Amino acid sequence: MTEVQPRLGGLLIPGWLRAWWPALAWAVFIFVMSTDTFSAAHTGLVLHWILYHLDPSMTAHQFNVIHHLIRKSAHFTEYFIFCLFLYRGVRGDHRGWRWSWGLAALVIAALYSALDEIHQAFIASRTASPYDSLLDSIGAFFAFLVLYIYFHSKKREAMVTPAAPDC
Repeated sequence: MTEVQPRLGGLLIPGWLRAWWPALAWAVFIFVMSTDTFSAAHTGLVLHWILYHLDPSMTAHQFNVIHHLIRKSAHFTEYFIFCLFLYRGVRGDHRGWRWSWGLAALVIAALYSALDEIHQAFIASRTASPYDSLLDSIGAFFAFLVLYIYFHSKKREAMVTPAAPDC
């Protein structure tokens, strides 16, 4: 039995594109988030407006701490999600876990993180930071761990679950 491929506008969508489109779209999202529009100065203005409407008594120091934590959390989260999408792309039509797939996703995420920081070095309102790249890579590593644990717990469940009796 042949697998019916999903169609878009009457065109067949190649298997590699079905596997990779989330990672490619997320890479574009990360690139856009690294532009001047999403620099600390610009996100600070929006966040300042929101937080001061929620708590007018907030001090500048409190605001700076919250802004810093949100921005650093975004680094971790962006690359956590990116690694999940990369794993999906690397794995393709296959199922389950392989170390080579997980490591490939992790390495691609770490390399993209380094390239992203280089990109930010050329944006006047941004700064390139090896610490941000490290934080990105830590986010990707946590995704790697989550994938490993998830697939190994599913494997253990399959081994423990008894087969249905024949009637």
